[in-house]
Amino acid sequence: MATLHSLYSNKDDRYFSTPCSGILPLLPQSANRVLEIGCGEGTTLSWIQNTLHASWVGGVELNEEAAKAAAQKLDWLCQGDFEAMELPFEENSIDLVLCLDVLEHLVDPWSAIRKLTRLISPGGSLIASIPNIRHHSVTLPLILRGEWKYGNKDILDITHLRFFTKQASIELVQIGGLRVNEVLTAKLAKGSKSWLANLISFGLLRQFFVFQYLIKASKA
Repeated sequence: MATLHSLYSNKDDRYFSTPCSGILPLLPQSANRVLEIGCGEGTTLSWIQNTLHASWVGGVELNEEAAKAAAQKLDWLCQGDFEAMELPFEENSIDLVLCLDVLEHLVDPWSAIRKLTRLISPGGSLIASIPNIRHHSVTLPLILRGEWKYGNKDILDITHLRFFTKQASIELVQIGGLRVNEVLTAKLAKGSKSWLANLISFGLLRQFFVFQYLIKASKA
């Protein structure tokens, strides 16, 4: 029987090492202390530290091998299950929290957001990336063939426990009291089948071609 550890161990190396540079338009002008949940090998945090000149970056990572790599780059690293741990930070002490492709992996992402919201400083932000369950790669096989096939990547990743639409993603991020400032989507590659289908439908079917939503929310 597969364990959670073995499922993550089967991931491609790029799963833990690729920086999430797509969040660049959502980054605040400055953030002194940055915390990432599911930080992988710490490449996104290292990039953000250089970009925002943050004085402190910390991360939580479940995968042991990825955590070892991250520990060499970050100011603070905790290896383990985020949902089962108490973070050693005071309330209102973190300027920017990152939850990039991680909330869908949690048993109770709603409680996770509430816990993280308490840590965010007034005026601070949370940035999350969440896959869209309405994407055509999921909905078309389901509607036309009754298929719902898990795999080792993408929206029906076998390690995904929760699934969200755009509205459900926004409601999740807001549940702790944060205010959503901006919602972005990955741009469709010009000339691709998805781009053409979206063009032909005059954008009316765009929700079915959005792979993931990038959401920024702030604390008043």
